[in-house]
Amino acid sequence: MHKVAEPTVGYAVTVEPPPERHVRLFRNGANQAVRIPKEFELPGQDAVMRREGDRLIIEAVKPQHPRGSPAALLAALDKWAAEGPIDEEFPDVDEGLLPLDDINLDAPER
Repeated sequence: MHKVAEPTVGYAVTVEPPPERHVRLFRNGANQAVRIPKEFELPGQDAVMRREGDRLIIEAVKPQHPRGSPAALLAALDKWAAEGPIDEEFPDVDEGLLPLDDINLDAPER
């Protein structure tokens, strides 16, 4: 008995291009500027800008929490958790040391 192969169906995945919007450049004193439309607003107050050829890339900067604050601790724990488990063996810190003496707590004082 022969098995008939099932026809393979190819699904075309359409990836929508990121939204675009025409904007005008203008001067603000000695700087060239652009207004960022509401749908492109970035969170926070700071951003990093870099140039790649004819493109300007603006990325939001993650907020820096005050050192020692609960928010800073949570951010550090999230960063630490993202690194995954550590597979290294811990070193034997007693290696090469003389053995410890037994202490008898019931012995009379001298």
